[in-house]
Amino acid sequence: MSRPRTVSARLAAIRDSFWLVPAIFSIGAVTTAIGLSALELQLNLPVGGIVPSGPAGARSLLSSIITAMISFTALVFSITVVALQLASSQYSPRVLRTFLQDRIIQAALGTFVATFLFAMVVLAALPAQEDQRLPELSLTVSIALVLTSSATFIYYLHHITTVMRVSHIIGSIGAQTRRSIAHLPPPAEPQAVVLGGVTQTVPATESGMVNNVDLALLARLGREHDCAITVVPIPGDFVVAGAPLLRVHQATGGTPRPLPADRAEQCVTIGVERIPGQDLGFGFRQLADIAERALSPAVNDVTTAVRAVQEAHDLLRRLATRPDPTHVARDDDGTVRARMSNISYDTLLATIIDDIRLVAGQQPRVMRLLDAVVRDLASVALPVHRAAIERRLPPPADYRHDN
Repeated sequence: MSRPRTVSARLAAIRDSFWLVPAIFSIGAVTTAIGLSALELQLNLPVGGIVPSGPAGARSLLSSIITAMISFTALVFSITVVALQLASSQYSPRVLRTFLQDRIIQAALGTFVATFLFAMVVLAALPAQEDQRLPELSLTVSIALVLTSSATFIYYLHHITTVMRVSHIIGSIGAQTRRSIAHLPPPAEPQAVVLGGVTQTVPATESGMVNNVDLALLARLGREHDCAITVVPIPGDFVVAGAPLLRVHQATGGTPRPLPADRAEQCVTIGVERIPGQDLGFGFRQLADIAERALSPAVNDVTTAVRAVQEAHDLLRRLATRPDPTHVARDDDGTVRARMSNISYDTLLATIIDDIRLVAGQQPRVMRLLDAVVRDLASVALPVHRAAIERRLPPPADYRHDN
């Protein structure tokens, strides 16, 4: 898998990673344990009677905590892996990211690991002699962390059974896609951009899915080299090594200087799988996959397919009132320096309407819902989308009111 190339893309990859929250919890636990162990010789806190009376009892307590937390952590990992396997087989492999980015799952794992590491550091700091003072505050914090871990474990079991429900998964995909829609250019922004002739083409040096495009960095390069840059693939497209990745255009009234291919290619992050964010079509692909798998003979879950289409209906309706998005970065004087297109509305309709219709031929409930969705979109869509919608309208004779 290729690594993100820009600072913003790397920070986003770290922020969305599964290990970030457990790592923060672990570092905090180790740091706190070391700090308390170092300061307790100077503290005189009234915590006597709560902790064991001697080093032997403290060692026994901490050893039990460490053993229990290792078991808790292993159990959480096992439950999470089972949840991922069930989601992958029953819904779609592309919904795994929803579980891996769940902050509750990450926080539960972080709490268990933090308790284990805190107890281990305190155990190492215990005095060897019976007459030496015990780190009573650290032992008290260890007990409090065990109680917190027990409560966290109970809530984790409740949470994991909730997020595995298909309605919750579909709702999460919809919420994620709505956030992507919110980051699209405003509908009132001019979409038509006229650029000069192509003076240079930058090929891709590796194959993969286009995950992220740093348009601001591309605009800065265009400004430095007096040109405009167009991203050829859209986010979510698969680009082949050697295929055109960027095109350099002549800016108004200037002669562009050759663009360094290595610097330009750093602005586009390529990975092995699609990710949400700039890839507007990823959520629609997930919803279509869930519906198609639910309609397969092996599953035959029409209600799940209906729920996926309903969520897609909301998303399609939001996009029907705005033109196909084009991301443009301009100078202060309005000169276009970088441009990137996104998935077209026609392609989104094909993903949801055409693909699901193909597998739902024997399910009148789903077919009626798809027909109702297309009719509703036709009533609110911009003229630019009318042709794509009208091609998918059912014949008037087939009109049936869906109760």
